Amino acid sequence: MTKILFMGSDAIALPVLESLRESSQVEIAGVMTQPDRPSGRGKKLRMNPVKAWAVDHGIETRDPEKPGKDEVQWLQESGIQLSLVMAYGHMLKRDLLDAPLLGTWNLHASILPLHRGASPIESAILSGDSETGVSLMKIIPRMDAGPVLDVERVTITPADTSPTLREKLSQACSPLVSRNLKNFISGNIHPTEQDETSATYCSKISKDDGRLDFNLSAIDLERRTRAFTPWPGSFFDYGDIRIKVAGARVEVADPQSSPGTILSADKEGLLVSTTSGAIRFLHLQRPGGRMMEATAFFLGFEMTVGSVL
Repeated sequence: MTKILFMGSDAIALPVLESLRESSQVEIAGVMTQPDRPSGRGKKLRMNPVKAWAVDHGIETRDPEKPGKDEVQWLQESGIQLSLVMAYGHMLKRDLLDAPLLGTWNLHASILPLHRGASPIESAILSGDSETGVSLMKIIPRMDAGPVLDVERVTITPADTSPTLREKLSQACSPLVSRNLKNFISGNIHPTEQDETSATYCSKISKDDGRLDFNLSAIDLERRTRAFTPWPGSFFDYGDIRIKVAGARVEVADPQSSPGTILSADKEGLLVSTTSGAIRFLHLQRPGGRMMEATAFFLGFEMTVGSVL
């Protein structure tokens, strides 16, 4: 049975871990993951979801702050022949990549070469893509640039948010890996080099990415509210009050209104003009409150029609 190492830290990898554990072709000989981090109100040290899964299933774990020579030696002594990586959170050095005989392969949540980088799920929604997927690619010392062995595609619907698309991609990893295990083990693999001229890149999401700019189009803003659910969320400032919003819908706008003008604020939602069309927010939240439907929100908070955000 082929021994594999799984490297990851995020819950998106749990379905493929389960499918690997149940496989008769491989044995998960170890899991390499991020160290425990402070979490929650009490800031207690907590295991990430991948480490917790490995501990629950009695699988050896290593959680170095930065993987190095000790991990390379451990990998070699453990007889690991193949490494699979998904959402680990570290750049891996050449000696660690080359240690397994069958290579080190990554599950990247986009159809490469599109959306290389840290936020491929959000970026697919922001770009208005109709589909995305998971690419099984060999890791090389350049970000997400290695040759691709196979892709599992998923559809993006107009209702998808980052969490719903993330779940689709999480589930897509299992069939992708399962159908390639036999070829990995036999060495009968023929990955395809990426087309560098088609590559696009995405950066890590920051808290300020949630700030809505009404100089964008209504379509762009609607995509942002879905992409940035649940974090960092979408918000604007009404005077000195920060209002968070959700449930965005694109509508026709008065072409005479300046971008950011409040066109209506009532039980139907908050309607705001943009550079192209208007956007209606169906749920709103003020500081210290909870996200409410517009009907409830505007019972206790008034916003002046005609004011500019």
